[in-house]
Amino acid sequence: MMNGPSLLRDLRDLGAVRAPATLAPTVLTRLGLVEACAAVETTIGRLWVAFRGNSVIALRKAASARAVEAEFRRALGRSVPVVPELPARLAASLQAALGGGGTSGVRFDLGGLSEFERAVLKKALEVPAGQVRSYAWVAREIGRPAAVRAVGSALGRNPVPLLIPCHRIVRSDGRISDYIFGNATKRALLAAEGVDADALERSARDGVRYIGSDTTHIYCFPTCRAARRITDRHRVPFRSERQAAGAGYRPCRICRPAA
Repeated sequence: MMNGPSLLRDLRDLGAVRAPATLAPTVLTRLGLVEACAAVETTIGRLWVAFRGNSVIALRKAASARAVEAEFRRALGRSVPVVPELPARLAASLQAALGGGGTSGVRFDLGGLSEFERAVLKKALEVPAGQVRSYAWVAREIGRPAAVRAVGSALGRNPVPLLIPCHRIVRSDGRISDYIFGNATKRALLAAEGVDADALERSARDGVRYIGSDTTHIYCFPTCRAARRITDRHRVPFRSERQAAGAGYRPCRICRPAA
């Protein structure tokens, strides 16, 4: 049995023991009290996820752990320390989302964005895989039809690209616009979802923005699932909503090409 003086001596010795420097940050990160980032493998290569607890704050690409700290300082205005791995629950939800299972299980922390920016990103989340919509469509859908340029700016600042699929938003004429990870990556993502970006741009050059069906007299965005079912001999191209309406066609209720 330990005697009194020995116990007191051992307790005094504990004061000289230092915890590892990583202990406090690790504990705070696991408790969701501080931000951190870790790597995740995706279809476009290794990306870095900034998170707090089980919520995603940002997603960025960087060549190394050292470079990613600088990238998050630029994107978020603050440093985000690198940790070896994501929390298990967050890792599972991201794996499901990046594997095509949708983002319903992913929590986003978008507290640093304006109400307008959050509305834009929430609308972008509604665009199904394999389809595209325009900046003008997003602006109209959120009740700000004149804010097309502002919509483009908000999507350009999307803190969580790939998860919130701003790659599915294109120019109003159908051309493939810029993307935070580059135009080639945007095209590759769309191609993986079944979108023919070259065909979209050919239509854009021809001035075709919508496709109608002469059997239903409904017109859609070209990538709408309803438009894809229209056979070639029943496809009717339209340059504008006005042209389609003038021909007696009504907008699709699925893709909502017009108000």
